[in-house]
Amino acid sequence: MAGPISYSSSDQDNASNPQQNFRFALISLTSLFFIWGFITSLNDILIPYLKAMFELNFAQAMLIQFCFFGAYFIVSVPAGSLVKKVGYQKGIVSGLFLACLGCLMFYPAASLKIYPIFLAALFVLASGITILQVAANPFVSVLGKPKTASSRLTMTQAFNSLGTTVAPIWVGPIILASLAVSAGEKATAVQIPYLILAASLLLMGVIFAFLKLPVIATNEQQEPQANSPTTGSAWQHRHLVLGAIGVFVYVGAEVGIGSFIVNFLGMQEIAGMEEAEASRYIGFYFGGAMVGRFIGAAVMQKIAAGKVLAFNAVSAVILLLIAMTTSGAVAMWAVLLIGLANSIMFPTIFTLAIAGLKQHTSQGSGVLCLAIVGGAVLPLLQGLLADQVGIQWSFIIPVFCFVFIAYYGLLGSQPKAVEDAQ
Repeated sequence: MAGPISYSSSDQDNASNPQQNFRFALISLTSLFFIWGFITSLNDILIPYLKAMFELNFAQAMLIQFCFFGAYFIVSVPAGSLVKKVGYQKGIVSGLFLACLGCLMFYPAASLKIYPIFLAALFVLASGITILQVAANPFVSVLGKPKTASSRLTMTQAFNSLGTTVAPIWVGPIILASLAVSAGEKATAVQIPYLILAASLLLMGVIFAFLKLPVIATNEQQEPQANSPTTGSAWQHRHLVLGAIGVFVYVGAEVGIGSFIVNFLGMQEIAGMEEAEASRYIGFYFGGAMVGRFIGAAVMQKIAAGKVLAFNAVSAVILLLIAMTTSGAVAMWAVLLIGLANSIMFPTIFTLAIAGLKQHTSQGSGVLCLAIVGGAVLPLLQGLLADQVGIQWSFIIPVFCFVFIAYYGLLGSQPKAVEDAQ
C-alpha cells in the first residue's frame, strides 16, 4: 500500500512484536478521528448560529463550509509534501498545533463580531485538520493486511462519526440557545467551547510528539525497489481519478445535507423546531454514520467493498427522494437516516482509490484530500439553489452525487491504468 514498514532505533524493544505496535498505533489514531469529527460537525451548528447573528442568506451562510473545506484544496498538496519530509507522526503533531491556533482565533472573532474573522479562523482550523487527514488516513491503511484496509479505516472512521454525533448533542444547544439572548451574548457563545477545543488539541499535540509509534516509510524515505517502478504518477490510475471525483461528490453531499438539517427541521411543514432543539437531531444524522461504520467494517470482511458502497449510495438516493416529496415526520427521518447510508462511503472510496498505487500512495492520498474541496463547492451551490427554490428541492444536488458514487462502487473502482483504458 505505502511501502515497507521500518522501525526507528528508539522502537527496537517493541519491533519484535509489530502487531502489538499496530494495535497501540490504531488505538492512538482513533483519538484523532474523534476530535476532527467533533470539530467538523460543529460547522453545522455555526451555520444557523452565524446566519441569525449576521442576518445572512443561505449562500452567505454556506461560506462557512466554503472556507473550511476550501482549506483542504489549498493545503492538501503542501500537507502531502510536509508528511513526505517529516513522516506521518510529526505531520500529525503539526496538524494538531495548527488546528489549535484556528480554535484560538474564535475568541477575537467573537469579541470583534466580524464574520470574515470567523471565516479566517475556520480556514486555519481546517488547514490543521487537512494535515491530520493526509497523515492519518494512509497511516491507518498500512497498519495491517492490505485486504482488510477498508475494514480497518472504516472502523477508525466510526470514531470520527462518534465525534460528529456527540458534538451537536453536547455543544449545539449551548451555542444555539444564545440566539434568544442579547447580541453580545450571542457573539461570545462560541468562545468557551472553542477554547476548550484549543486546549484539547494542544494536549493531544504534546502527547503525539512523545508517543512511540511504528515508523512508516513515506515515498521520500523509501529505498527504490528493483521490482517496483519509480516513475509515473498516481494520476495515471483511472480508479484513483474516479475515486477523487467520488470523494468530491460524497463530501459535498454529506456536508450539504448536514448543513441544512437545523433549518430543514425548522420548517413548519417538516417539524417546526426551534434551532436549539433541532441541533440535537444532527446527532441522529451522524450517529447513523457511526453505527453504519461499525456494521460496515464487519460486512466488508465478507462482501466486496465496491458492492457495499453501491448499495448504500442507492439507499441514499431513495431516502433523499422521499425527503424531497413528502413532509412531516416521514421527510424528517428520511433525511436523518441518510447518515446511516453515508456511513462507509468516505473510507471505502478512499481505500478503493489508493489500492495498488504502491509508491504513489502518498501522492494519491494527497489527491483524494484535494477532492474534499467538494465540501466547499457543492454546499455553496446548494445554498444558492435553496435561496431560489427552497431547502427541500435543493436536495437534488446530493441526489446526483450519490448516483455517481453508486457507479463508482460497481464499475469505476476497478483498478485500471489510464493508458490501458485508452
